[in-house]
Amino acid sequence: MEQTNAHRLFSSGLAWIERFGGDWLLSYQEETALDRVREEIPAFQQATGVLSSRLFGRFVPVQNVERSAPVLLDGDAGAGLETVVEEGGVRYGMDFGAGYSAGLFLDQRANRAFLRRMSPKKVLNTFAYTCSFSVVAALAGAQTTSVDLSRKSLDRGRSNFTLNGLNPVPDAGHRFYAEDTFDLLPRLARKGERFDAVILDPPTFSRGNKGRKFQVEQHLGDLLALALEVATPGAKILLSTNCSRMTRKNMELLARGVLRSRRQSADFRSEPELEDIPAELAAKTLWICLKS
Repeated sequence: MEQTNAHRLFSSGLAWIERFGGDWLLSYQEETALDRVREEIPAFQQATGVLSSRLFGRFVPVQNVERSAPVLLDGDAGAGLETVVEEGGVRYGMDFGAGYSAGLFLDQRANRAFLRRMSPKKVLNTFAYTCSFSVVAALAGAQTTSVDLSRKSLDRGRSNFTLNGLNPVPDAGHRFYAEDTFDLLPRLARKGERFDAVILDPPTFSRGNKGRKFQVEQHLGDLLALALEVATPGAKILLSTNCSRMTRKNMELLARGVLRSRRQSADFRSEPELEDIPAELAAKTLWICLKS
């Protein structure tokens, strides 16, 4: 984990701790798991020498609507809730008061690294949140288009560009759209825009413009079909989901069906599992490598 101070420290049953610099985030699915892990922390710190300045707690509910921002469990209550972490030499802003997620999904680390190694020319990052995929692509020299319904999230994305010495403006090749992905993709296709890398990491469930429902099990294929309309021959498309009812195999079967209906073909690959994040706690991801 060279040049990285953001990673999963350990997991214990229904709870796990992620490190963001000196701040630790303890996520738990049951109160008993929270109590058990808090009891284990002193022994872990003594054994590893890895200390925290603050400990935040975050309940992980079954329903997304029940999500809430992390709360401070230990540490200086007067300290600011914003900080900066580094992953592979890339800097990301964190805000523990901004909502359920502080700003960086650690289980996408290998996919961000793969995208950067890919050195794409034009990247479309949908459901972009704080634009971490866009940042690594821009650092590799790509023009980027980031899409998210939340203007606030995109503003945080622009800040991540600035943290890394990148100018987040169209003249520098970087666009940000606070729009529904399902509305924007057809418009980009009609304009003839094409991308050699596309990131599709939607929420399990959401509501878009005009109350449009998105449920990943029902609509992921529709999303992929729209993405194929703006993908260049040979493009790479990342499919990702946190839906517990979907597997990589499900995703590949779905992708093969969509590709077959369009008479396209592709190879498939997944990055190796991360040592610090158990597979059952990580997003399921699949790269679709279109054939030219």
